[in-house]
Amino acid sequence: MKQPTLSHLDHLVLTVADIETTIRFYRDSLGMVHAPFTVADGTTRHALHFGTQKINLHQAGAEFDPKARSPNPGTADLCFLTDTGLTNWQAHFAATGTQIEQGPVARSGATGPILSLYVRDPDGNLIEVSTPA
Repeated sequence: MKQPTLSHLDHLVLTVADIETTIRFYRDSLGMVHAPFTVADGTTRHALHFGTQKINLHQAGAEFDPKARSPNPGTADLCFLTDTGLTNWQAHFAATGTQIEQGPVARSGATGPILSLYVRDPDGNLIEVSTPA
Protein backbone atom coordinates (compact mmCIF):
# COMPACT_ATOMS: atom_id res chain seq x y z
CA MET A 1 0.00 0.00 0.00
CA LYS A 2 1.35 3.41 -1.00
CA GLN A 3 1.82 5.89 1.85
CA PRO A 4 -0.73 8.72 1.68
CA THR A 5 0.57 12.24 1.07
CA LEU A 6 -0.69 15.77 1.69
CA SER A 7 -1.10 18.32 -1.10
CA HIS A 8 -1.40 21.75 0.57
CA LEU A 9 -2.55 23.73 3.60
CA ASP A 10 -6.25 24.66 3.66
CA HIS A 11 -6.35 26.70 6.87
CA LEU A 12 -4.72 27.20 10.22
CA VAL A 13 -6.06 28.50 13.51
CA LEU A 14 -4.70 31.41 15.51
CA THR A 15 -5.74 31.86 19.12
CA VAL A 16 -5.87 35.60 19.73
CA ALA A 17 -6.39 38.00 22.64
CA ASP A 18 -8.78 40.25 20.68
CA ILE A 19 -10.47 39.18 17.45
CA GLU A 20 -11.33 42.70 16.23
CA THR A 21 -7.75 43.96 16.77
CA THR A 22 -6.41 40.91 14.93
CA ILE A 23 -8.82 41.42 12.02
CA ARG A 24 -7.72 45.06 11.66
CA PHE A 25 -4.02 44.13 11.61
CA TYR A 26 -4.30 41.30 9.08
CA ARG A 27 -6.70 43.33 6.90
CA ASP A 28 -4.88 46.68 7.00
CA SER A 29 -1.26 45.53 7.26
CA LEU A 30 -1.34 42.31 5.24
CA GLY A 31 -4.29 42.80 2.89
CA MET A 32 -6.29 39.78 4.05
CA VAL A 33 -10.08 39.71 3.77
CA HIS A 34 -12.21 39.27 6.89
CA ALA A 35 -14.79 36.55 6.21
CA PRO A 36 -17.22 35.74 9.03
CA PHE A 37 -18.90 32.36 8.61
CA THR A 38 -21.71 30.46 10.32
CA VAL A 39 -21.20 26.87 11.44
CA ALA A 40 -23.75 24.08 11.92
CA ASP A 41 -24.65 25.13 15.48
CA GLY A 42 -25.57 28.63 14.24
CA THR A 43 -22.64 30.49 15.81
CA THR A 44 -20.59 32.98 13.83
CA ARG A 45 -16.85 32.51 13.58
CA HIS A 46 -14.18 34.65 11.99
CA ALA A 47 -11.65 33.89 9.27
CA LEU A 48 -9.08 35.82 7.29
CA HIS A 49 -8.76 34.85 3.62
CA PHE A 50 -5.70 35.26 1.39
CA GLY A 51 -5.07 33.45 -1.87
CA THR A 52 -6.76 30.05 -1.55
CA GLN A 53 -6.07 29.73 2.18
CA LYS A 54 -7.56 31.07 5.36
CA ILE A 55 -6.75 31.67 8.99
CA ASN A 56 -9.54 30.86 11.45
CA LEU A 57 -9.54 32.96 14.61
CA HIS A 58 -10.27 31.64 18.09
CA GLN A 59 -10.77 33.98 21.03
CA ALA A 60 -8.33 33.07 23.84
CA GLY A 61 -10.27 31.42 26.65
CA ALA A 62 -13.24 30.65 24.39
CA GLU A 63 -11.66 28.38 21.78
CA PHE A 64 -13.78 26.03 19.71
CA ASP A 65 -13.37 22.26 20.08
CA PRO A 66 -11.41 20.44 19.00
CA LYS A 67 -8.44 22.72 19.60
CA ALA A 68 -4.70 22.65 20.14
CA ARG A 69 -3.57 21.14 23.43
CA SER A 70 -2.24 24.50 24.69
CA PRO A 71 -3.82 27.31 22.64
CA ASN A 72 -2.23 30.66 23.44
CA PRO A 73 -1.90 34.03 21.73
CA GLY A 74 1.53 34.86 20.37
CA THR A 75 2.86 31.35 19.82
CA ALA A 76 2.89 31.28 16.00
CA ASP A 77 5.67 31.92 13.50
CA LEU A 78 4.16 32.24 10.01
CA CYS A 79 5.71 32.89 6.60
CA PHE A 80 3.57 34.32 3.79
CA LEU A 81 4.73 34.49 0.16
CA THR A 82 4.01 37.54 -1.98
CA ASP A 83 4.38 38.57 -5.60
CA THR A 84 4.71 42.22 -4.50
CA GLY A 85 8.25 43.53 -4.13
CA LEU A 86 9.55 43.99 -0.60
CA THR A 87 10.26 47.68 -1.28
CA ASN A 88 6.50 48.14 -1.72
CA TRP A 89 5.86 46.19 1.49
CA GLN A 90 8.35 48.37 3.37
CA ALA A 91 6.49 51.50 2.22
CA HIS A 92 3.13 49.92 3.06
CA PHE A 93 4.27 48.89 6.54
CA ALA A 94 5.60 52.41 7.15
CA ALA A 95 2.24 53.88 6.04
CA THR A 96 0.28 51.56 8.34
CA GLY A 97 2.62 52.04 11.31
CA THR A 98 3.68 48.39 11.22
CA GLN A 99 7.21 48.12 12.60
CA ILE A 100 9.63 45.95 10.63
CA GLU A 101 11.70 43.89 13.05
CA GLN A 102 14.15 42.57 10.51
CA GLY A 103 14.81 42.57 6.83
CA PRO A 104 15.05 42.30 4.06
CA VAL A 105 17.10 39.20 4.83
CA ALA A 106 17.87 36.05 2.85
CA ARG A 107 16.17 32.90 4.12
CA SER A 108 15.35 29.37 2.95
CA GLY A 109 11.74 28.71 2.00
CA ALA A 110 9.92 25.46 1.29
CA THR A 111 10.84 25.53 -2.41
CA GLY A 112 14.09 27.50 -2.37
CA PRO A 113 15.70 30.79 -1.40
CA ILE A 114 13.47 33.67 -0.30
CA LEU A 115 13.98 37.29 0.75
CA SER A 116 12.02 38.21 3.89
CA LEU A 117 10.70 41.02 6.06
CA TYR A 118 9.66 40.28 9.65
CA VAL A 119 6.88 42.03 11.58
CA ARG A 120 4.74 41.08 14.58
CA ASP A 121 0.97 40.94 14.85
CA PRO A 122 -0.89 42.39 17.87
CA ASP A 123 -0.38 39.15 19.86
CA GLY A 124 3.35 39.03 19.14
CA ASN A 125 3.18 36.26 16.53
CA LEU A 126 6.15 36.49 14.19
CA ILE A 127 4.99 37.26 10.64
CA GLU A 128 7.38 36.80 7.72
CA VAL A 129 6.52 38.33 4.33
CA SER A 130 8.69 36.84 1.59
CA THR A 131 9.44 36.87 -2.10
CA PRO A 132 11.36 34.23 -4.02
CA ALA A 133 15.00 35.30 -4.11
